Amino acid sequence: MVIDPGDDAIHTHTALAAHHPPSGRITLHPGPGTTSETGLAHDLLAALGKPPLLPGRFPAGRQPAWEAATAWISALPVTRLTVLRAHRLTARRTMRLLQLRALTGVHLTLVCHRPHLPAALHQALQTADYAITADFEAARRHYYGTPAAEPRPADEPAGPTGRWLTLPALDRLISYDSPRPCANLCTPPPIIWRHRPPPAPLTAHTAQRIAHRLHAATAHPRLAAALATALFTGASLQQLATARSRDYDDAAATLALHDQARYTDGCAAYPVPPWASVFLRATVCFTRLVSGEDQELLAAPGDRGHLLRVAETARLRPPQPPAARQSRTVWDWREQREAGRYDAMLAPGGKAQPRG
Repeated sequence: MVIDPGDDAIHTHTALAAHHPPSGRITLHPGPGTTSETGLAHDLLAALGKPPLLPGRFPAGRQPAWEAATAWISALPVTRLTVLRAHRLTARRTMRLLQLRALTGVHLTLVCHRPHLPAALHQALQTADYAITADFEAARRHYYGTPAAEPRPADEPAGPTGRWLTLPALDRLISYDSPRPCANLCTPPPIIWRHRPPPAPLTAHTAQRIAHRLHAATAHPRLAAALATALFTGASLQQLATARSRDYDDAAATLALHDQARYTDGCAAYPVPPWASVFLRATVCFTRLVSGEDQELLAAPGDRGHLLRVAETARLRPPQPPAARQSRTVWDWREQREAGRYDAMLAPGGKAQPRG
C-alpha cells in the first residue's frame, strides 16, 4: 500500500510510466464515476491491452470478465499490478483485487491518494497481509518500477489492423467434417500426418506478429486459443471443439484433439509451439474458473461467428479466391473447390463446373 497524502501528480505519472506488460508490470487507472466490479475488470482487461468486452452469451447474462482477466494474468508474464485511485475503491472491488492476487500470485500495489485509508479500503484489507509506505522514492524503487520501452515490430500498428496475413493453415477451419469428443478417457498418440500434410511452420517473425494480433483482437481466452491452435494443427472448428482441459499438457507442450471416426488423422496429440502456449494456458485457467474441465477448452461449434469475427479483426485469413476485388473473407473456398472437384467426378463425362 502506497500513501500519497497530497495527491501529488508525480505518483500517478511515475506509476503510469512504469506500465509495461512485456516486462510484467501493469498499472491500472480505474475509470472515473464507476463502482461496479465488472467495470473494474473491464478496466483491467484494457490495461492488459485487450478489448474489454467478451463476445458471446454467458449464464445469467454475466460476462466472465474477472475470470478472463485472471486467466490472462496467470498465463502472461505479469508479476506486478499497481492500482491507482485506490481510495475510491469499494470494499467489494478491493476484495476482487485481493482474490485476483490470491489466484495469480501477482504482486499487488494499491495507491491511496489521501492522507488516511478510507473505511471501505481499511475494512477490505483486514483479510490481507500488507505493508504501507508514504515515501515516494521507496514506492518508485520497490513498487512502481522504472519506465521501460520496447519497440513495436516495424510493420505492426498499435491495434489489430494493418495488412492481412494469409495463412494456409486456416483452410480447414470451416470444414464439413464433424468429429465428436471421446466419451471415455483417451490418451492419443503423437500426430502422424497420414492423410494431409502438416501446416507449414511459422517463422519467428510471423509467429510474433500473429501472437500480437491475437492478444489485441480479443479478451476471450477460448477464441484466441482456438485460432492459435488452428494455426499449428490445421484442424477444423468441429475438431477443435473436441478438446477438454485434460487434453492440454503444459509440461509436455502437447494438445490432444479427438476424431474417433477418422475424418482426418484420428485422435492425436499435437506439439504446441512456444508462441501458442500462452493462449492454451490462459484458456485452461479460464475454463476451470468458468465451467469446469468437462466443457470445451477451445471454441464450441456455436462460437463459429464469434471466432471468424476475431480472426478478421486480427486480419488473419486463409487463401482467397483469385478475384480482382475481394469485399469479404471467403472462409470455405477450399471446401468449395473440393466439392466442385467431387461434383466433376460424378458428372456425366466428368466435366461438371466446379463450385466457387
